[in-house]
Parts: sequence; C-alpha cells; structure tokens
Amino acid sequence: MNQLLKFILMLGMFSLVGPTQARMTVINDVLGRKVEVDLPAQRVVLGIYAEDYMAIGTESAFDKVVGISRDTWEIWRPENWKLYTNYRPSLKDIPDVGEVETKTFSIDKVISLNPSVILLADWQYKGLGTDIGRFNDANIPIVVVDYNAQTLDRHIKSTMIIGQLTGQNKRARKISDEYKQTIESTLQRIKAADLAKPRTYVEYGNKGPNQYSFTYGKNMWGAVITMLQGDNVATPFIAWWGSMSPQQVLDSKPEVIFISGTESGVRGDAMVMGQGIDRKLAESRLKDFTKRAGWQQLPAVKNQRIYGIYHGAARTILGASMVQFIAKSMYPSLFKDIDPEEEYLDFYKKYLPVVPTGTFTTQITK
Repeated sequence: MNQLLKFILMLGMFSLVGPTQARMTVINDVLGRKVEVDLPAQRVVLGIYAEDYMAIGTESAFDKVVGISRDTWEIWRPENWKLYTNYRPSLKDIPDVGEVETKTFSIDKVISLNPSVILLADWQYKGLGTDIGRFNDANIPIVVVDYNAQTLDRHIKSTMIIGQLTGQNKRARKISDEYKQTIESTLQRIKAADLAKPRTYVEYGNKGPNQYSFTYGKNMWGAVITMLQGDNVATPFIAWWGSMSPQQVLDSKPEVIFISGTESGVRGDAMVMGQGIDRKLAESRLKDFTKRAGWQQLPAVKNQRIYGIYHGAARTILGASMVQFIAKSMYPSLFKDIDPEEEYLDFYKKYLPVVPTGTFTTQITK
C-alpha cells in the first residue's frame, strides 16, 4: 500500500512539474510569423540586442544563451562590452556565431550549438536570405524582433516577445509601459506647442569629418526625427540609410545637426561617444565636424545647434532617453525640465547589473 501511494504521489508531481519544463507556445514575431517555441527558452542564440535581452529577461537570462553574434557588441561598442565582461567574465565564454552584416555569420556553428531558438533582428533575418532554410530543415525556430525601426509599435512588440522567451512577461510589460509613456508624453508636448518643423540632419560620424557617412531615412535616427515632427533633410535622398553628398547637405540648410558615435572611434578622428569617453574629447571631435567645407554657413552651426549622441543608444528599448534628447535639441523651449542623459543612466540602475560612465549626449558650447 505504501509503495502504491508513493507511485501515485510521483505521478502527481510529474503532472505539476512537466508543463513548466516544456511548454510549447506560439509567438507572433514582428514580421507576423507564427513560431512555435518551447518556453521559457533554454538554449538561445542571440543575433543582436544583448542589452535588451538582459534588461528584459534579467541577468539570469544569459545563463541560457549558448551563442552570440559578438561583433554586434564587442566590435560596435567595445567599452560597453568591457564593462559587462569585467562584471561577468563568463560572457567571453559564450561561443561567437559571427555577424550577418560582415558575412561571417556561420549557419553550421549555430546548428552545432543545438539552440532551442534563434533571436534575430529584422535586418539580420532578411540578410540571411535563403540560408534561413537550413534552420528550418534543422527544426530550429527563429524569432524576429526589431528595434532598428525605431517605431513605438515594434519597440513594444519586441520587448514583449523577449519577455515571452525569458519568462519575464510582467517585467517586459513594465518596461514597455514606461517606454510608451515617455514617447507619448514627449509627442504630446510637441503636438500641443505646434511649432515649426526644424530642418534636421543626423550622421553616423564613424568616418570622421573628412568623409560623409551614413544618414537615415525611414529608420533609426531618421525615424525618430520624423516621429518628433521634424523635417528630416535626408528624406528626399535616402530611403533607409546611406550617405548624402556634401552639396545635398549644404543645400538642405539644416537648423539642427546630430553626429552620432561610439567608443570604437577613439583611435582615429571619428566621432566618439559612450562608455569611458571624456566629455571634452567628445566636444572636440564634434567641433571638428563644423570645420567641413561650407558648414560654417549652416544655420545649425551658426546657432550652435550641433549635438553629439551615443549611437549605441539607438535600436534599443533603452533609447527613450535619446528620443527625449533629440526632442529637447529640436525644441529646446519645451523640455527644459528633462535631463535625457540622467534618464538614460537611470534605466541601467533599474534594470541592468552595471551602470556606465562616460558621455552619451553632448553639445558644442563656447
């Protein structure tokens, strides 16, 4: 009788434990694809958005990460990577699967890691093209998220998807709601003021002042400018991203200019922003861009409305504060009570295990 009772109790335990260990769930990703995934995800390959995955899923979510596209963190944002690996050295032990943009992404390496799910950005999924079929053949689900679009809808949807993958739905909802509230309150101020649309130019300053680099049309910083009711001067020339000619920029006469940068440009003459970057160095590099031929005659330069912004704070749920910074720069009279850089650091204090130090927003001052 005792043995029978034990057997019945064991069956009861399995009936309770089983569903939490393996629960097949359909995720609707940002492309409208319905993807079946065992949740919470146990073996994850991250193509990008590592900080978002940690902020939403908590640090423990990285216990389940078995592969990472390391270039999107270590190469793009080296000092930020160092900040995290000093805190958690085991991040260096996560296998690197290569990077889609540089065509080093290894399908074979990913498959060998036996992931239960692969998380990719929209642009990565599309960039892999027909190679995606190999993952389908191996029965490895791919979930697509997208912070690059810089739209409220995709930011929230991506955040909730990561919450599903990591079993942190409540935390994801809280982060999403805070992001939505910041964006909507910012837009309400602009709408209520009904000011003229400032002509705005943004450039990724990774090539330094001697060569014009990427600006943005419908996505990234370009999408933010448009959302904030600015006149993005790149719109007639650039669909998604690409370089405007020097003459096109001059003829556009921007009233506000943003030059973005990361830590990776510190060794050359590129714009530098981010973890560990001295503010005086960032301002000095920013001033170098004003010395371009013809720029002294631009309204933005004449009126000292040229700003530096951290490129690493784009395409992320951490970016609400950078939207605030762009809004404050475009409409300075409306946002005197907002300190965007402080807001950026506050997000780290609330949701991440490290807090960066450095320069994340700046402006040329006399």
